[in-house]
Amino acid sequence: MPVLKRRPGTTPLVLDSPHSGTDYPDDFRFACDAELLRRAEDTHVEKLYDFAPALGAAWVEALFPRSYLDVNRNTDEIDPALFDAPWPGPMAGGSKVELGKGLIWRLTDEGEPIYDRKLTVAEGQSRIAECWLPYHAAVAEAIHAAHARHGYSIHLNCHSMPSVAGSHATLFPGEAHADFVIGNRDGSTSGGGVAEAIVDFLAARGHSVTLNHPYKGVELVRRHGRPQEQRHSVQVEINRRLYMNEATLALHDGFAPLQATLKALVEHLLTFDPVALKTRA
Repeated sequence: MPVLKRRPGTTPLVLDSPHSGTDYPDDFRFACDAELLRRAEDTHVEKLYDFAPALGAAWVEALFPRSYLDVNRNTDEIDPALFDAPWPGPMAGGSKVELGKGLIWRLTDEGEPIYDRKLTVAEGQSRIAECWLPYHAAVAEAIHAAHARHGYSIHLNCHSMPSVAGSHATLFPGEAHADFVIGNRDGSTSGGGVAEAIVDFLAARGHSVTLNHPYKGVELVRRHGRPQEQRHSVQVEINRRLYMNEATLALHDGFAPLQATLKALVEHLLTFDPVALKTRA
């Protein structure tokens, strides 16, 4: 079974959706309510951006669910409580691991245990080899190709978020989210005004937008964003209430206007040159 979908690009733009996967592997023997795992998906994000390849943007999409393996974590973000034996590699810990949301999730966003058993170390290593490594390789290859073509790249790491943060989803449980949260890890993963251009564009369209709160961006922008090399990575979080019913996961009438805004944003970024720090006419 394929673990990702990819489309090559012709422009400086690369988009990826790491958390919208819905292909649940046979070996994902979870014990919690399946609806809780479905709520953890970045539901319909791949549909929101389905216009991107036609505009020449490269596209990478995970097909497996984030609760099976979260490619927006580093491989050392291991939760030792999840395994039946000591993990043989490095373990960095961190806030996401403490929330039960490390590389392989132990808890849902609501704090419910996902498994009724310990995983084997071999299971964890297999998920890294079969999911994490090919996904990051695909994103890296797309960014390298875009940069080689144009001398710079703009990478949008595409996500969605609940309207209100769950108890174990972030460090700010219960926080009501803005329409958009743009993250570049406090300016360390993008420069040239890229993140600020995104914020300004969305705000001009009447949306509430925050920068680096409560989401700064995690492993994908950290690993692939190197603004000193003109490789700019920005995380884009969209409030799900803008386009879907969060209880039923069904799309509503807000989907089409939101998609039109996202398409206009991508078209705007295609005219934006972070090297020259300006928008081309």
